[in-house]
Amino acid sequence: MFKELLDSWRERSAGERTVRAYAVRLPVDDAARLQALAEMFPGRTAEQLITELLATALKGVAAEMPYVAGSRVISADEQGDPVYEDVGLTPRFIELTRKHRRKLQAKPKKKKSR
Repeated sequence: MFKELLDSWRERSAGERTVRAYAVRLPVDDAARLQALAEMFPGRTAEQLITELLATALKGVAAEMPYVAGSRVISADEQGDPVYEDVGLTPRFIELTRKHRRKLQAKPKKKKSR
């Protein structure tokens, strides 16, 4: 997962960004590692590195959410065995991610002038 990120730092630019900024205070050791990466990859700012590291970590968190089989059968696999609905954290995470993505992508409402 992180190997792919290192490869991407050598090859391409970052994607779409939100208007909203997030400020964080890093532990000293993490800040030192971040500065080391910024020096190793001078084409990337510390902010770009933070953004890309966070994106990779969030993908990893989503991938590690355990599947919890519910009681409802939603399909069948290649062998014809039932596939049960996931009632774990993943469906809720996906639903909330979509909700917040729509909000973040929505055009800001213009204030009415008097």
